[in-house]
Amino acid sequence: MENAGSPGDPPGESIESPLLPAPETKMPPPGPGAAAAPIQLGVPPPYLRTHGAKMARRHMYDWIVLLLLAAIEVVLNLITPFHRFVAEFMMDDLRYPMKPNTIPVWAVPIYAVILPMLIFAAIYVKKKNAYDLHHAILGLLFSVLITGVLTDAIKDGVGRPRPNFYYRCFPDGVPNYKAVTRQVICHGDAKVIKEGHKSFPSGHTSWSFAGLGFLSWYLAGKIRVFDRGGHIAKLCIVILPLLFAAMVGVSRVADYWHHWQDVFAGGILGLVVASFCYLQFFPHPASKHGLWPHAFRHHNPNPETENQGTTDTHQSVPPHDLSMVQYVASMEMRTNGRALDNMEAGSGRAW
Repeated sequence: MENAGSPGDPPGESIESPLLPAPETKMPPPGPGAAAAPIQLGVPPPYLRTHGAKMARRHMYDWIVLLLLAAIEVVLNLITPFHRFVAEFMMDDLRYPMKPNTIPVWAVPIYAVILPMLIFAAIYVKKKNAYDLHHAILGLLFSVLITGVLTDAIKDGVGRPRPNFYYRCFPDGVPNYKAVTRQVICHGDAKVIKEGHKSFPSGHTSWSFAGLGFLSWYLAGKIRVFDRGGHIAKLCIVILPLLFAAMVGVSRVADYWHHWQDVFAGGILGLVVASFCYLQFFPHPASKHGLWPHAFRHHNPNPETENQGTTDTHQSVPPHDLSMVQYVASMEMRTNGRALDNMEAGSGRAW
């Protein structure tokens, strides 16, 4: 039923109530040769081919610093560590046998650096987020290189003997000491003795926790381990890299290459550096924006589409669906109009 105007109103005109919806305006149909353009929603996903070079230029100084850290790491390994005083009575705690490494040195970069990078690449293939791939690799490299520089600097400065120092110093088992101070006089291989003064902290352990600790942070953000859903399986996935890093530390004690204090300090050092590096590039995994790095928020400021992955942020409404969108909008307007009419009439119900 149409709303009639007051008697004083001019014929053919009616008073528009501010509480009623505006009358519908029928859009003229498009011409036979005109095609409706699709409506673009969101922003295109950040592919490597479109955003990779821009991100590399933006973080050019970060990559330069990484190269400097790598150079410092090489120099620290060439420096002769401090040879602390080792007396005869101290050798009782350093008489453990020489054993080969359970985890060889060349294996550490494989599981602590290359393996996480492969996981980052797999997630990029799935989600097509170049910001995530770039910042994950950059943060991981900073984590392991900063940890490596700190570890080797402390090794060279402390010079603590390894548990197998006796057989490094006296490979034939025949000891030799100074007459007055009873300080050791080593006659073993110089390189082996040099390595014997690098016990604290454990480099294997610190590198393992730096790389795998960063991976644990990364996985915690990707699988939403802190979503309060009560899924313990998610927590097990996050703990798995840390467990592997801990077992690497245990192997260093079992091989008599480190004291337990060396392993403990190396693990704390690597995990702390990994945490700082991850949070520099990514939000905390418990945050509602913890899925993608901070830089992606500048690319896609819409938080509603953030959790759906970047492949869902570039969508379009096909032309044949526009009529359905208009129909739904008109139905909502009519429903709201009837509710407001009932409210004006004093009805106690809205429908």
